[in-house]
Parts: sequence; C-alpha cells; structure tokens
Amino acid sequence: MMRMIGVLVCVLILTGCGERGAPQFQGYAESDLIFVGPDEAGRLLTLKVDEGDRVTPGQPLFEVDPVLQQADVDAARGQLAQAQANLDNLKASAQRPEEIAVLEASRRRAQAALDLSQIELDRQKDLYEKKVGSKAAYDTAQATYNQNQAALNEVERQIEVGRMASRDQQVAAAEQAVAAAKASLDAAQTRLDRRALASTHAGSVETVYFRPGELVPVGRPVISVLPPELIKVRFFVPEPDLPRFRLGASVEVTCDGCAVPIPAKVSFISASAEYTPPVIYSLDERSKLVFLLEAKPDDPLSLRPGQPVSVGLSP
Repeated sequence: MMRMIGVLVCVLILTGCGERGAPQFQGYAESDLIFVGPDEAGRLLTLKVDEGDRVTPGQPLFEVDPVLQQADVDAARGQLAQAQANLDNLKASAQRPEEIAVLEASRRRAQAALDLSQIELDRQKDLYEKKVGSKAAYDTAQATYNQNQAALNEVERQIEVGRMASRDQQVAAAEQAVAAAKASLDAAQTRLDRRALASTHAGSVETVYFRPGELVPVGRPVISVLPPELIKVRFFVPEPDLPRFRLGASVEVTCDGCAVPIPAKVSFISASAEYTPPVIYSLDERSKLVFLLEAKPDDPLSLRPGQPVSVGLSP
C-alpha cells in the first residue's frame, strides 16, 4: 500500500514538472520622441503648453522673438515693389502721356506749315509754267515744302518712339528680377512663420527645455512630444528560442500593474546577436546569445517608456 502511494506521488511530481508555462522574455517599453525647436536662434516669448499636456496636430506650442525675421519680410516686400515698378515702367511707353501730347501739338503745327507750303508750291508752279513767275520763286517754294515735310516726318517718328516700350531683353531681365524678389519674400515669410510653431503630431508633452525669456540656441529643441504610435516594446530572445518568432507574429506583453496582457506584433528582429562569447559556440555558450526584437503594442497608451515588461508568444 505504501509503495503504491509512493509511486503515485512520483507520477504527480513528474506531471507537474512537465507542465511548464510558455517562455517569457524580458524587455522594456521605449519610444522615439519628436523634438520641436526653431530653425534659428532667438528668445522664447511664449510657451503655450507644459509637461504632461496632451497636444493635437496644429495646436500652437510656442513662439520665438520674430523681430529680425519681420524686418527681413518688410525689406523683401520693398524690393519686390521696386522690381515690379521697374517692370511696369519698362512695359509702359517710353514717354509720359503729357510729353506725347506736346509732340502731338508739334505734329499739328508741322502739318499746318506743310499744307501752307503745298499751296505756295502749287501757286509758284502754276506761275512758272505760265511764264509769269520766276524759277527762283518756284525753287524756294519747293525747298520750303520739302523742309516742312521733313519736319512733319521727324515729329511723327518722335511720337512713335515715345509710344514704344523698352526692348524685349530689358523686359525679360526685369521679369527675372521680379521673380527673384518674390522668391526672397517667400523665403523671408517662411522664416517668420516658423518663429511660431505648432504640433505636427498628437501626443503628450514630455519635456520642456526652455522657458519664456530664455535664449534658444540654434538646433536646440524647446519641447519634446511623445506620439503614442511611436511607443514600442524592446525585448531580448535567446538564440535557441529565436526560431519561434517572425515579423508580424503576435505576442503578449505583461507588466507590473497591467490588468491584462497587452497584444502586440513583432515589427523588428535584429540580424546580429547582442552578446558574443569569446569562445566557440558550444551548446552551453549558445544560451548566452540574445537577439533584440521589437513589437508594436495594439494599445500603446497602456505602456510608458522605460517600463520593464515581459513578452511571450500569444497562445
């Protein structure tokens, strides 16, 4: 009887030893932060968020002193106005309307003198043909007519030149100057707009590095934002267990305080081991090889960066 009880106890012990749970792999939660800062150095004027605040895309975050950038915009606008005025002037008539009116009056006077000399020329020609007038008088009338005709032609050419625009090359150069001035204005306006930055992602403000009144150097962020979609789980798998995992495999993440396991999917598997022993890969040494894996949780807000977690394959 006692022998049978002993055998039964041994069977139960062996059965309990064989019911091992799924392996768990240690890791931690991590996230990539979004660092937000100005393109150029400046003094921080206003800070519209604080650490722990939730932000949405387009929400204003802070403003840096824009005085210098506003001056550049004003200067660029003045240069554009000057270039546009020069182009308009080249496309317009070479002379003002008032000057053209003076030339028109000169043409009417020259036309009247020509008409009068035509009458005198016809009269002297008739007299000369009738042998009444002299050849000298006829020649004088002809010369006067020719002179008045030349004067009229000169005034008409002056009017044509006055109404002509500038040469095509000058107009093309002025158009290029206007385009360059517009580009300069756009660049200056962009620099001004970037003095007041808004959030590009939804998330939480993790750290505020500068406060209003402080000088923000070039390349330094003012705040950092943690978008939930950038939270991930990093865990380490020994070399013998690596074949269990593949990209897209479902895993479960557990942590201290987690009510239920958090579903996740493997998104990265390292191609190299994190630890390589200084000896050949014996069976004992292979267990020291671990590979880094990453997984994207279905509910990233349930984890915080730096939090220790355990990861196991989903049943």
